[in-house]
Amino acid sequence: MLISYLGTKHHLVTFQQVVVTMIVTLLLGLLIAIVHMYKNDYSKNFIFAVALLPTMVQSVIMIVHGNLGAGITVAGAFSLVRFRSAPGNAREMATIFFAMTVGLATGRGYLLYAAFFTFVVSISMLLYTFIDFGSAKQNMRLLKITFPETLDYQHIFANVFAKYTQNTQLETVKTVNLGTLFEARYRIELKKEADEKEFLDQLRQLNDNLEIILTSDNLDRHVSL
Repeated sequence: MLISYLGTKHHLVTFQQVVVTMIVTLLLGLLIAIVHMYKNDYSKNFIFAVALLPTMVQSVIMIVHGNLGAGITVAGAFSLVRFRSAPGNAREMATIFFAMTVGLATGRGYLLYAAFFTFVVSISMLLYTFIDFGSAKQNMRLLKITFPETLDYQHIFANVFAKYTQNTQLETVKTVNLGTLFEARYRIELKKEADEKEFLDQLRQLNDNLEIILTSDNLDRHVSL
């Protein structure tokens, strides 16, 4: 499986070997892009880049194969991940590393291994997506409450949390608006029978109608107060 299709001598690689390697890499990149699209939010530009990324990495690796500068070039190729590192999410990062790994394998001529690796990882990603692996509890929320600096947040919200939540964990408290206000961030689990609107209304009465943000499944619900 780890016998290189390109052989051990880079200068003896034929045009036919290059074409076959590139076609296989393009097909594997297309498969990776399709797997990423399954039950997932994505942009056209990202899918376009993922589909071509293995081929670009493969071409770089083939060019430097057998050269002393290969290690530096490979490190530079991996640095390409920065083009999505800031705005991307963890799944996008995993897909990028997936595509680059396939490109590295085919660039070294390990076509059979690259195909096997793509098959195994693709099946795993599809399976994890299908069973919703790693998803948070349905009633888990992130709650941000802004309140005056004079408010005793450690006790004033306790009765409301006890009525509407199963579990409440205070994560951070920080000052905002030049220190005139505080913002507390909670991780909460709402009770099954809890009315979310009533819960927010109860909090509004306690924080002087300042901003409250309730986040669920990466969607923010803002209450203007």
